[in-house]
Amino acid sequence: MKTLLSEIKTSIIATIVFGIICSGIYPLVIWGIGQVLFPYRANGSLIEAKDGTLIGSALIAQGFSGEKYFHPRPSAAGNGYDPTSSGGSNLGPTSQKLVDQVKQNVEAYRKENGLANDASVPADAVTASGSGLDPHISLENALLQLPRVAKARNLDPAVVRKAIDAAIDHTFLGLGGEAGVNVLKLNIALDNQASE
Repeated sequence: MKTLLSEIKTSIIATIVFGIICSGIYPLVIWGIGQVLFPYRANGSLIEAKDGTLIGSALIAQGFSGEKYFHPRPSAAGNGYDPTSSGGSNLGPTSQKLVDQVKQNVEAYRKENGLANDASVPADAVTASGSGLDPHISLENALLQLPRVAKARNLDPAVVRKAIDAAIDHTFLGLGGEAGVNVLKLNIALDNQASE
């Protein structure tokens, strides 16, 4: 009986010690390291306007419409770009609903960007990401939208191309896929140019 009580006591003490370490000390240490070494990223990569108002996060897509804005990937998150409903559509490649939706998106993309009826359209322009909140589009997608945006903003296409290049988020050490154009950063940069 003494051995059993001793083991129970040891188990309870071990649980309390590991609970304090794993649920208290470790998270505080990691939070502190993040605040010191990576404060922008540790606090959600938030983007603020010049007047200090919060615009959004560089990590979460926002729905942009209108000819003067670059458009993000389509979203299946909630009613579109809802961070509380992150997730894909769960429609598989044999789903007729998905096929019809992609066809509709291709037609709309070609029309809004003045492309020929048989022009190739990047997959990220017509399909949602797994989270529905991917903040990036491919460089090909951005370059196809460039003429529309430049015309709507009455800007030289070279100026818009420079803004695209500045909004590219490169992969770390070339790992983790392709570099992508951050749509929120790009649209903010173009809005800031227009207000200067």
